[in-house]
Amino acid sequence: QVQLVESGGGLVQAGGSLRLSCAASGRTLSIYTMAWFRQAPGKEREFVAASWWKVGTTYYGDSVKGRFTISRDNAKNTVYLQMNSLKPEDTAVYYCAAAVKIVYSRADDYDYWGRGTQVTVSS
Repeated sequence: QVQLVESGGGLVQAGGSLRLSCAASGRTLSIYTMAWFRQAPGKEREFVAASWWKVGTTYYGDSVKGRFTISRDNAKNTVYLQMNSLKPEDTAVYYCAAAVKIVYSRADDYDYWGRGTQVTVSS
C-alpha cells in the first residue's frame, strides 16, 4: 500500500503562486507515476500534471502548460506542484495520485489517491 498526503493549498489572488506538496509513504518503491489532478465543484476530475517517477519525464494538461511545474524529490518521496500565474478558474481541490505503472492522464489508471487540498484563487 501507498499513502499520499497533500499540503500547501490555500487562498491566493489571481496572478499569484502556490506550491503544493505530496508526501508518499509505504511501498514507495512500487511507484512509477505520480500525478496531480483537480476537481472544481460540479465538474469532473481534471488531469493537471504527471511525472514518471524513475525516469523524470513530465506531462501536463493543456490548461496548465507553461504555468505549472511538477517536480519530485526522490530522497523525500515527495512530489511538488509549483503553480504560477494562477487564475480564478484554477480554483479546485487538488489531489495527488500514484500508479504502480507508467500511465498518463486517465484518473482510472491510478492506484492510490490522497485526500486533496483546497486551492482558491480570488479575482
